Amino acid sequence: MLDMRLYMAQRLSALVMAPFVIVHIGVMIYAIQGGLTAAEILGRTQGSLFWFLFYGIFVVAVSIHAAIGLRVILFEWAGLKGVALSVISWGIGLVLFAMGANAVWAVTA
Repeated sequence: MLDMRLYMAQRLSALVMAPFVIVHIGVMIYAIQGGLTAAEILGRTQGSLFWFLFYGIFVVAVSIHAAIGLRVILFEWAGLKGVALSVISWGIGLVLFAMGANAVWAVTA
């Protein structure tokens, strides 16, 4: 039952991530083509609730998606099982979330 829930959670997180990836890549191409500097980009993102929510949701989806994917790899390739597999998977997810949240805060706060 846990495997099915994790499978569905990873697929749902991918569904959430897809439009975010497209928008993120589009914004990056626009910024590069427009010759925006880091200061100009920060000037547009700092204090923006939209960009905070956009990248905040993106970080949550990526953290969930990556942690579940790495859990499968650790199970299949490293042979981890049980509590060790769960602890490492949760740890990876939390570290990814913390790093992403820190980046979102730095860019939008």
